Amino acid sequence: MTELMTDLPTLEEVDSDGAIREAADRVRGDSRAGFLGKALLATGGLVGGGAVLGALARPAAAQTANDVAILNFALTLEYLEAAFYTEATSMGALAGRDTLTRRTLRFAQTVGAHERAHVAFLQRALGSAAVARPQFNFRGTTENKELFVKTAIVLEDTGVKAYKGQAPLIDTPAVLIAAAKIHSVEARHAAWVRHIAGQPPAPAAFDMAATKSQILAAVAGTRFIVGAGGTSGGGSPRFTG
Repeated sequence: MTELMTDLPTLEEVDSDGAIREAADRVRGDSRAGFLGKALLATGGLVGGGAVLGALARPAAAQTANDVAILNFALTLEYLEAAFYTEATSMGALAGRDTLTRRTLRFAQTVGAHERAHVAFLQRALGSAAVARPQFNFRGTTENKELFVKTAIVLEDTGVKAYKGQAPLIDTPAVLIAAAKIHSVEARHAAWVRHIAGQPPAPAAFDMAATKSQILAAVAGTRFIVGAGGTSGGGSPRFTG
């Protein structure tokens, strides 16, 4: 984890013109939980995972808050992926001596470390404007190797499309560069898990983007997000069974 963090850009590098910090200062008086609560209130309350993600997609403040909203959208997806892989490697479903199981475990461990590094980077970039990690229930997909692989394909494909869809909307060039660094890694994750599943790693010559509303609908459909987080994204995810 320490090695992964050493190559991450600093907040100053990502936010060279102070846009993110300016927006963060506007909401610095609120706790992260309070900030999320206000966003949920603006959408009429919490009604499942779609409402949580819909609230997080709203701007945190005026002007440069567009980048804050996009980064918080990305952070929520990274929270989900990090929790999914961390839980999967802890549940024991990926234990086994056969080659495919060992490859799957190595994938989960490696990608889990990447996703946790992405979470830490986005939290650092957003500062006090970062949303809290939601509560998750992965509905048994972390307890079965076959379900884990199928779910990982969906999550990684979704992440790639989400970053691609938001990239043209980013205001600050340095933030775009940082997002691109994550996007390419997510694409490699998607290719890796497809290879494990015996599927073509690159099934087409062109890859389509997805809008924020399409991603929100897809994530809500998984029913993995079951509630708003009350703390920051640190610590280990709760096992959901």
